Amino acid sequence: MSDIIRLLPDSVANQIAAGEVIQRPASVIKELVENSIDAEAKEIHILITDAGRTCIQVIDDGKGMSETDARLSFERHATSKIREAADLFALTTMGFRGEALASIAAVAQVDLKTRSGKEELGTIISVSGSAVERQETISCPKGSNFSVKNLFFNVPARRKFLKSNQTELSNILTEFERIVLVHPDVAFTLHSNDAELFNLPASSLRQRIISVFGKKLNQQLLTVEVDTTLVKISGYVAKPDASRKKGAHQYFFVNGRYMRHPYFHRAVTEAYEKLVPVGEQVSYFLYLEVDPADIDVNIHPTKTEIKFENEVPIWQILAASIKESLGKFNEVPSIDFDMEGMPDIPAYDGSSALQPPKLNFDPNFNPFQKSGSTYSRPKVDWDNLYKGLEKAERKTQAASLPDVEESSAPVDPEPQQSTLYEAEAVAEKSALQLQLKGKFILISVKSGLMIIDQQRAHVRVLFDQYLQQIKNHQGVAQGVLFPEILELPASEAAVLEEISDDLYAIGFDLSNLGGGSYAINGVPAGIEGLSPMQLIRSMVHTAMEKGSDVKEEVHNALALTLAKAAAIVYGQVLSNGEMTKLVDSLFACATPNYTPDGKKVLSVIKEEEIEKPFK
Repeated sequence: MSDIIRLLPDSVANQIAAGEVIQRPASVIKELVENSIDAEAKEIHILITDAGRTCIQVIDDGKGMSETDARLSFERHATSKIREAADLFALTTMGFRGEALASIAAVAQVDLKTRSGKEELGTIISVSGSAVERQETISCPKGSNFSVKNLFFNVPARRKFLKSNQTELSNILTEFERIVLVHPDVAFTLHSNDAELFNLPASSLRQRIISVFGKKLNQQLLTVEVDTTLVKISGYVAKPDASRKKGAHQYFFVNGRYMRHPYFHRAVTEAYEKLVPVGEQVSYFLYLEVDPADIDVNIHPTKTEIKFENEVPIWQILAASIKESLGKFNEVPSIDFDMEGMPDIPAYDGSSALQPPKLNFDPNFNPFQKSGSTYSRPKVDWDNLYKGLEKAERKTQAASLPDVEESSAPVDPEPQQSTLYEAEAVAEKSALQLQLKGKFILISVKSGLMIIDQQRAHVRVLFDQYLQQIKNHQGVAQGVLFPEILELPASEAAVLEEISDDLYAIGFDLSNLGGGSYAINGVPAGIEGLSPMQLIRSMVHTAMEKGSDVKEEVHNALALTLAKAAAIVYGQVLSNGEMTKLVDSLFACATPNYTPDGKKVLSVIKEEEIEKPFK
């Protein structure tokens, strides 16, 4: 039997490693920028073309590399940060495994220009698909200049699965935000297709947060600061009244590294328990500093999941520190009287006795007496006063209710009732539906009693209407007298541009003012009383979750978000005509039994179940 096990060529091994480390253009930017930070750069410039498909360029003013180091940096597992296994538990830098540049060079065409501060001349190296094509001495500024072109040019399957440019740009901006939030002392710029998206000078942490997410956030942040032997926690949490259903900015960092940590996230949410509505989120920017020996950052290829040795006590410290900050916020404010213009109030010196105020009144006063005679109350003929009122009331009731013989006909003749509704047609042709506790509609049907959740029924009806408007571009916009200005972070603005046509199809009329600001000039008909800004934010966040290039899913998500916002609320009293129209519209839907997100709309209690307690 011949041998079948062989060693993989380096180029193939590098492509496999690239599949773990380099997933999309955002991954390239993350690795290159982290290398720049490790090189002690104070200014980092990022330039991308076509959301990173065509070119990604990262320029820094860091230490730079010698000619030998520049060549070795593209070798797999070549690193300046690890010498032995014990070093893995004393990491203070971002990159350490030595896979990033080798992985990038395996799936792209890379040019590196670099010069260290000790050298007069620098080096240029060109690598394509792991193969070094040239290495020369050149004149260049101190630092490093990486140019990554044609990402995944030699792996067509990977390139094919890249998302749309707007989606990839949104991912790049998300990764960019994670990096700049933890390094406020470093200046960053970001250009996309020659347009400047960010220009962030070195600043304080609070100023960096405001520069990235907008000035409005400044009024919502509470300081968190605690220092213990186990962990030092600093940063900011948002006030409870700044909670939102979607799109909260939630960031954990440990030792200068972004991380996801559901366990610590629960500590934050429990600190806000009973302070924010159920289902809403709060923003937080929390920075943890622990002994590097107490964490393991090497459990995930992208280093976003980190294992802690002392998770439980850190959880308790984190929850307590946030509660302390919230407690300071909720303290009763001191009363500050404006004394200007107020009269002087003399102080009581105790030299004179206090006299109670005297009340002057006539104890013999009687409002029903005048000049010794008594008023007589006028006699009112109550029977004549209300005569005819009972007949008028009966006439009004008769006019407001549909005729018994016509009650089976729908109020709106256009919807075609489904076969399910025909099978459960009203048995006694009752003119009335009953509303129970402002939540349910009760209808007598052939098999018993049908109970309909009025809000879910309305969501079902509105969802189909909005979805049809999106697909047919038939949304009706109502102009607003005073346009509102919507401000979005760059990552959300990129998604808004992607779904702008769908928003227009629903009925939103937006004008791009630049810098992530949009004027809301028109809103869809039928959403009176709702906040257009909150609706648009919610739909943008939904699109970010779904991936804005999956059109059908995004259309469904946008229609569902708007339907839930515009649906009648529990407790709203409906007239008989409104209930009839809602029920008929519900059964004109293709699937009236469930909402678009799978919640039950109606239920039928069989006649046998109703009769059972009476037997």
